[in-house]
Amino acid sequence: MDSLGLIDTVTSHAAALGVFDVVNGHEAVSGPGRGVTASYSIVSLGPAAGQSGLSMTSALVVFEAVIYRSLMTHPLDLIDPEIMAAVDALIAAYSGDFTLGGTIRNVDLLGQTGLTLRAEAGYVPYEGSAYRVMMLTIPLIINDAWLQAE
Repeated sequence: MDSLGLIDTVTSHAAALGVFDVVNGHEAVSGPGRGVTASYSIVSLGPAAGQSGLSMTSALVVFEAVIYRSLMTHPLDLIDPEIMAAVDALIAAYSGDFTLGGTIRNVDLLGQTGLTLRAEAGYVPYEGSAYRVMMLTIPLIINDAWLQAE
């Protein structure tokens, strides 16, 4: 499995939408900038139960994309709609290109592995400022990631 290539694929896919000011391939370590920011990080990696063949194991790779917007943005009534529009664009893109250009079997949109593509809203503090966030869980299934012992 090409780990670096996979991270590049998910971040490039998001950047190509044109809805983010910044797309990071790492978890944010400081407060994001002024616009809408997306930061991707790996959540888990392991066999995709029920998805593998007899000689190869398919992988379930779960990413989290955290979409940030500063609470210091005015008007405040536009923060949630901006965040929601960005997440909506990501979900639409994953639904429309669920193989990420043929690099994976599929984004697990509907939960064939038990996880679904979904987003949860919340708040996070960074450097004395607060950010409105939506955390998008992105389960990816990759065919034939590992050879099984013969």
